[in-house]
Amino acid sequence: MTDEQRLPAGVLAGAPGAGGGPSEKILDAAREQFMTFGLRRSTVDDVAKRAGVSRATVYRRVGNKDELVQRVLLREYRLFVAEVDAAVAGLPTMEERMVEGFAAILRLIRGHPLIGGLLRLEPETMLPHLTLESGPSFLAMRGYLAGHLRRAQRAAQEGADGVGEERADRDAEGDGDPTAVAELMVRITVSFLLNPVSCFALDDDEQARRFARRYLAPLLHR
Repeated sequence: MTDEQRLPAGVLAGAPGAGGGPSEKILDAAREQFMTFGLRRSTVDDVAKRAGVSRATVYRRVGNKDELVQRVLLREYRLFVAEVDAAVAGLPTMEERMVEGFAAILRLIRGHPLIGGLLRLEPETMLPHLTLESGPSFLAMRGYLAGHLRRAQRAAQEGADGVGEERADRDAEGDGDPTAVAELMVRITVSFLLNPVSCFALDDDEQARRFARRYLAPLLHR
């Protein structure tokens, strides 16, 4: 079983807050608490008080503080996925979608009131929640991107039917392993978000696109 298969099916699918109920109320409260006071200064008791429920209810409905943070982050990532998908939907090639998606992710996360703020003020606290060891968040984003790459590979292979068997085989051999390529892209993106001081200029969308074309696009063909 792969890491992505250990995650709940469609972990990044669906609208944030879909379904409502007590758990969503707790996550809403946690989001507000983390935005106001950060992760270090927030406790399960703080979230329970803000949500108007008992500490035991928070543990029963969502879990401990780490699980609260992961659930809130995953819910916010669903928003990013929807916005990134919309930004790249009309582009004809996987390379163009990847370039525009990289620029969109940097822009959306940097401007996000919760995640962008935490990355600026508490990067060391956010780090465990953005690495492979943290589990859900990293794996969900890697799985999301790997899924896009696999679908693009299948479309390219189906389109190669008319160019001859030898050409199709050669093109397929040039495609990178989707999971490995996706992990490299996620790690590169996370590193820039956690430590923006760099010799690479990534201050706006066009700079991000130039970086992606030069350094990330070639990963699609390795």
